Amino acid sequence: MYKPSDKTTWNGRIDPQDGVLGLRWHQIVQLLDLSREVAESEGSIIFLGFSCDEGVRRNQGRVGAAAAPSAIRQAMSALADHLPDEVQLFGGGDVICANQRLEEAQAQLGRKVQMLLRKGYKPLVLGGGHETAYGHFLGIQPHLKPGEKLGIINLDAHFDLRTYGQHPSSGSPFLQIADALQAGGQEFRYLCLGIQEYGNTRKLFKTAADLGVQYCTAEEVQTGAETVQQKLREFLDGVDKVYLSIDLDVFAAAYAPGVSAPTALGITPHAALPLLRQIIQSGKVLSLDVVELNPALDIDNRTAKLAAALIFHLVQEWH
Repeated sequence: MYKPSDKTTWNGRIDPQDGVLGLRWHQIVQLLDLSREVAESEGSIIFLGFSCDEGVRRNQGRVGAAAAPSAIRQAMSALADHLPDEVQLFGGGDVICANQRLEEAQAQLGRKVQMLLRKGYKPLVLGGGHETAYGHFLGIQPHLKPGEKLGIINLDAHFDLRTYGQHPSSGSPFLQIADALQAGGQEFRYLCLGIQEYGNTRKLFKTAADLGVQYCTAEEVQTGAETVQQKLREFLDGVDKVYLSIDLDVFAAAYAPGVSAPTALGITPHAALPLLRQIIQSGKVLSLDVVELNPALDIDNRTAKLAAALIFHLVQEWH
């Protein structure tokens, strides 16, 4: 199911006395209906929601992430416009998971992302649970040229490499991606930043080792900036394109209380920002997403505002 954006999800304060110098994102975003082919727009950034928490439910998590795209858009609406005139922002509506049909929703998300990449847009997907990642990947994979090396960077407290069988969930997307790449004879290149040892079983660490996954723990991200940046630099040097995923549960619960699985000893936003800038400034980011906001559990919209602030800095660098 798909629902186009409307202005009810992009609204906020207006300061007419300040003219163009007083604009906010809700005043500059242009709305697109992705139920039809869209015009080409090379380099424009488009926000596409994935209104889904079925993967979280299957993963025995706290549901509520289906409401996240709307909450993030509302928080982004208030952001001040500091973008160059040539940079355009678009709202692309929401792919909605209906009747617990996760796989159908992921396939539809993949089709939307594939179309947007083909038309020259830079998709920024607003999850949803982390099941968003597999649907997102389904749109990225067909866009890759033969021989291009895709690198996946995930800021997350968890590997999300859970064995899935017939029941994929928010805990399994990167194992699903690994299986899909290996089935096509492609290498799985995955770097996870912010891993919590207490949040991942020995089985998950073994799966990561078997797949050649690289990672840095939350403690390393928080305290070992130079070492992490060097690891990130080497990873970026070894790939052609990057898919970046940000799971808000990587951040300490004080900053991100409204997530499906809060993290007591997570990282701070200021530890993440230099790494995010490094990733974006590589010029290799093809597409990205922000996932796992649960508005029903948020405090004073703290997590939604964090998501919006991160997106602000990403967009400033990505254009």
